[in-house]
Amino acid sequence: MHLKINDLIVNTQKARNVWEENTYFDGRNHISSATGSQWHHQVLYESSKGNFYIVSESFGAPNTAEFVDEKQAVTWLLQNEIDPPERLARVVAEVEE
Repeated sequence: MHLKINDLIVNTQKARNVWEENTYFDGRNHISSATGSQWHHQVLYESSKGNFYIVSESFGAPNTAEFVDEKQAVTWLLQNEIDPPERLARVVAEVEE
């Protein structure tokens, strides 16, 4: 999938890493841990150049993408109960209490 972020095109097929959001069942629906919604979902990517971006998917709307910094990426990973890559350990120490 090709998505535009500012003046750049990201190609999700070329991503170095891909992390799917965690979901939980609230008794009626599967809810995204990333968004708190049953309708809005996210996937975190690390580009082939090492940049992080989140692709947001909403039912009935086009997918969107935005770049995030390492701190935002680590926060997203921890929120979704995913262990961040070891190379981001210093960032984990910044955001985890």
